[in-house]
Amino acid sequence: MKLQQLRYILEIARSGSINEAAKNLYITQPSLSTAVKELEAEFGIEIFVRTSKGVSLSTDGVEFLGYAKQVIDQAELLEQHYSKKVPSKQLCSISTQHYAFAVNAFVNLIKKNHTDEYEFTLRETRTYDIITDVANLRSEVGILYLTDFNQKVILRLLKEHRLTFHPLFEAQPHVFISTNHPLSSMKSLTLNDLENYPYLSFEQGEYNSFYFSEEILSTVYHKKSIHVSDRATLFNLLHGLNGYTISTGVLSTDLNGSDILSIPLEVDEKILIGWITSQKVQLSLSAQNYIEALKKLIQEEYGFELKQS
Repeated sequence: MKLQQLRYILEIARSGSINEAAKNLYITQPSLSTAVKELEAEFGIEIFVRTSKGVSLSTDGVEFLGYAKQVIDQAELLEQHYSKKVPSKQLCSISTQHYAFAVNAFVNLIKKNHTDEYEFTLRETRTYDIITDVANLRSEVGILYLTDFNQKVILRLLKEHRLTFHPLFEAQPHVFISTNHPLSSMKSLTLNDLENYPYLSFEQGEYNSFYFSEEILSTVYHKKSIHVSDRATLFNLLHGLNGYTISTGVLSTDLNGSDILSIPLEVDEKILIGWITSQKVQLSLSAQNYIEALKKLIQEEYGFELKQS
């Protein structure tokens, strides 16, 4: 086993493709494939599952990658200490449901980053993809929610992937509507109040089970329903169609503007927001700083009480 082989494994896992990894590493695809096969043969495991769509980490591969990352990190620290080299570029990847506070914490993390070089990634993505991103170490941290309805399914899936859910804060469900909406003067809303207006939600692709919905009460029937894939489109439709969506109630005027209202929804459900991490690896310093930025924002700017992990 060589350090260079471990670096190859990390790059393939990051890019999800041997061809793409070979380009990034400036080596040929056959050379990279051979290096992987030699490493798999040496340890008697299959690190990657090959498909027509690319490669993904096997169960053994996820565990192997966790150890490989720690070896590479320690090797770089050793090189920096004795060769006085410039510290390596900081890396950090976050996958999250479509939450403004997750983006704001990411902004705060970068503003307080004092290194000359960094490569950070923020993915606003589907619920199932968040789980697989963290399980495959594509992201260090994932942000999603639990309710009484979905928690058995989500927690079972997390357990299968050896992931841990860390509670962050609990929120009362709110409705997001535009300031021009006919119901904008209401102090609170019921589902009956909203039944004649378009309901907006984030589509979940192949894994579109009610349990993976980003919005609570996913089994409730809606006469008018629109699925979107990004936050900007959703907020445009709130304005253009007098639509509504259901979320945590946490809005950011920096990201969403001042023409969106958050009105409490009269239901008994609560939303428990938290972050997930892999049990197989330790978080990088950047990922730890992101979590601290997230906690500080939630507590100090939005006034929520932090939940104990």
